Amino acid sequence: MDRIETGTAKAEQKLKVVVVMPAYNAARTLAATYQNIPSEVVDEVLLVDDASRDETVKIALDFHLKVIRHPHNVGYGGNQKTCYMEALRDGADIVVMLHPDGQYDPRLIPQIVEPLRKGEADLVLGSRLFQKGAALRGGMPLYKFIANRFLTTIENLILGQKLSEMHTGYRAYSRSFLENVPFLRNSNDFVFDSQIIAQAVAFKQRIAEVPVTTKYFRDASSVNFRVSLIYGLKTLWAVFRFVLDRLGLVHCRLFHK
Repeated sequence: MDRIETGTAKAEQKLKVVVVMPAYNAARTLAATYQNIPSEVVDEVLLVDDASRDETVKIALDFHLKVIRHPHNVGYGGNQKTCYMEALRDGADIVVMLHPDGQYDPRLIPQIVEPLRKGEADLVLGSRLFQKGAALRGGMPLYKFIANRFLTTIENLILGQKLSEMHTGYRAYSRSFLENVPFLRNSNDFVFDSQIIAQAVAFKQRIAEVPVTTKYFRDASSVNFRVSLIYGLKTLWAVFRFVLDRLGLVHCRLFHK
């Protein structure tokens, strides 16, 4: 964490924490998610609506959230790009991505941001697989659990990491990470999440993990098997491109400024 020296005493510099919520048809879960965000830790909440067809925007405005609405649906990755750019414009020092669908517990935000506050990490992942059996107890479908473990194992081998999960949607970034990693070049779809972790490794960013709980239920948004399969294949392609770039065989602009 940045600190100001005052003689022998050290005063903590206030870091602005902005929570960004990439939203699509989240009307049924948004209120409960927002109300559990710890206001003593978070300075601002921004919701970016990706052309929802329900009352997501109305509910967000009822809670006086800052809202940006896409006139057309651009996808999950494209939504994140707007989230991060706007958070940087608002002067965020730490940006937390929180899905408004209720799967992740907002009350864990203090733990998520702590490694960033202490200056121990540039990217923090809220891992559902950190604690053995926690994801399945939270209702994660077995096929998603197996696929998650499979992909994470391959990614760890290729990227030289030892992370318990690389496919969580609960993440926090430092300002310097978002300013130095060219995330705007990433895909507009779900593979954005995999690409930005590969970029973190390419740009030598420090990655930390914090165990989190999750819950799957009817109103929580979830991709189907077909979309999950496509996402898995695109993830493998993303790390393969990382290898090709590192070997100097194919230049990939995702991994260069």
